Amino acid sequence: MKLEHLLLGVLAMHPRTGYDLKKYMDTHGRFLRSNTQMSQVYRSLASMERHGWAVHELEPRPGATDAKRYALTEEGATVFLDWLTGAYSPPSRHVDPELQARLSFAGFMSRQEALHLLDVELEVRAAEIARYRDRDRSHELTPVLPYDDELAALVGEWSHRAGAAAMDAHLDRVAALRRELLDTPQTTPREPAVGFAAPPVDA
Repeated sequence: MKLEHLLLGVLAMHPRTGYDLKKYMDTHGRFLRSNTQMSQVYRSLASMERHGWAVHELEPRPGATDAKRYALTEEGATVFLDWLTGAYSPPSRHVDPELQARLSFAGFMSRQEALHLLDVELEVRAAEIARYRDRDRSHELTPVLPYDDELAALVGEWSHRAGAAAMDAHLDRVAALRRELLDTPQTTPREPAVGFAAPPVDA
């Protein structure tokens, strides 16, 4: 997942200025990506414009510098949806935000696409539990510094139990969401409120 994917998704909801996008990343987006800087947002926006994924228009602000308001192009929408509904390969750590990032834009998915995403997550994590939960966690030790074996064993056991509990809780939440999607009547997506922004025409 790249920052551009998140910004494209936010623009798919509503045109925004760079400041608006940074504000989003500092609030809702902080759970999807850590410490996004203003300079990163503007670099990504510049890249998105070069690729034809977004365009901006100047928004007059009396007594202040005009703001650039960015909007999604049709090509940008294609790039966003290719990421959102494309092949999902769960990261090695379930706490990494790839799944949550996609689910945060679930309104742009079909019910079947959301269910498939959850099914992949459940299948991969179940295989990880089967492979790693009861692994041999011993280490070959010839330490070159003073080493407390009992402390290391105590903390290691705590970490293993905590990690296992976190994984189990994660799977319970994913399974609960899956059941809720299956039990909730299918809804009809609303029609787009606006059209795509037109990319600039080369002179």
